[in-house]
Amino acid sequence: MQNTLQQYIPQKALQEVLQLLKHDNLTVKIKKERKTRHGDYKRLSNGKHQITINSNLNSYRFLITLIHEIAHFEVYKQYGRFIKPHGIEWKHSFQHLMLPFINPEIFPIELLPLIANHFKNPKASSDTDSKLALALKQFDVPNNKTYIFEVPFGSTFKLYNGKVFTKGSKRVKRFECVEINTGKLYLFNPNAEVQLLE
Repeated sequence: MQNTLQQYIPQKALQEVLQLLKHDNLTVKIKKERKTRHGDYKRLSNGKHQITINSNLNSYRFLITLIHEIAHFEVYKQYGRFIKPHGIEWKHSFQHLMLPFINPEIFPIELLPLIANHFKNPKASSDTDSKLALALKQFDVPNNKTYIFEVPFGSTFKLYNGKVFTKGSKRVKRFECVEINTGKLYLFNPNAEVQLLE
């Protein structure tokens, strides 16, 4: 486990993470990129527990995602499955588990205030926190993707599945976008990654 994880998370976080993963029935698997999630946790039918994390995440996003999923495991151990997946128990667990990592030996100084603010009330996905998501993106391997909120009004963009949209107005939090082939209206999270078309 140590050899696998050390290539994905900040070096100074490794020992603390290994302590959190010291459980006979818990495994972590690294997966190819999944477009709809960074990671997940599930209890397997044999009673064991599995966390999967996308391999393409930068080390800071990988660490946050891993702790997010460990929090699900800890909450399951304590409360079973009869609570909300991202309810108050999970939020408290995530905050508690993340606290030792929020320091300048692990995260760049410019990320610390954004991470601290996010963990006052962590959400189901760090992507819904636009300031933190944008700051974390600066550490990604360069790609041709852009966030929806950066796409100019009226521009066309493409999703990973090939569907093409035109960007419209912003509602309270999300953007209205029309799929060109069908004319259907969709709402996009501001931090959805898309490919801007010329």
